[in-house]
Amino acid sequence: MSARLLLPGLLLLLAGCTASSALPIHTTNPASPPLIGDSSRPAQAQWLRTELYFSVGALDDPQPQVNTARWREFLDKEVTPRFPDGFTAFDAYGQWRDKSAVQPERLSTKVIVILHENTARRSADIEAIRLA
Repeated sequence: MSARLLLPGLLLLLAGCTASSALPIHTTNPASPPLIGDSSRPAQAQWLRTELYFSVGALDDPQPQVNTARWREFLDKEVTPRFPDGFTAFDAYGQWRDKSAVQPERLSTKVIVILHENTARRSADIEAIRLA
């Protein structure tokens, strides 16, 4: 490839990388087409992100207090009926240390992340899951 074609091609490629989007990033109208159902902008769509943390037992416990079958049953019975459009659940690690303890308490943890509308009904659903 000749240098005469290489330089204009590179400049064109770089110009494409810096081009701005035709749609505005921010808008004062939350019902505008780019934001309808857009979970990547929950604040503009009047949505909330809620994270629920559940300890399932000590990290070094060979028999966790909550096994996989029991966790799935909880999700199927308590979470999915309240949020049938979906949620995310994943494993995590947590720890804390009591003031009088020398070593921290290490815990296996499950996390549920739910994007939901900011309504009283959804708040009640979150509270019901938390108390289940």
